Amino acid sequence: MKPITPLDECVRQNLERYLADLGGMQPHNMWQMVMHHVEKPLLEVAMQHAKGNQSRAALTLGITRNTLRKKLLDHQLIDPSLHRIK
Repeated sequence: MKPITPLDECVRQNLERYLADLGGMQPHNMWQMVMHHVEKPLLEVAMQHAKGNQSRAALTLGITRNTLRKKLLDHQLIDPSLHRIK
C-alpha cells in the first residue's frame, strides 16, 4: 500500500509548482485564489460525505449550519431559491 502524503505536503508541492510555472512573474491575490480553490472542493466532499445533510456537513467541518449555507451559496453549490444541492 502506498504511503499517504500529508495534506500540507500536497499543498506545498503544488504551490511550489504553481510559482515555478509562473516563470518569474509575480503572483497576485494568492491567498484569495488558494482559499477559493480549496474551500469549494472541501464543501463538496463534506456535503457528499454527509449525503446532502447540511447539519451533519457543518458539524464535520466545525462550522455553523448558517455559515455552511452561506459558503454553499457563495460557491454556487446550492440554488438560492430552492436551497438544494446542485
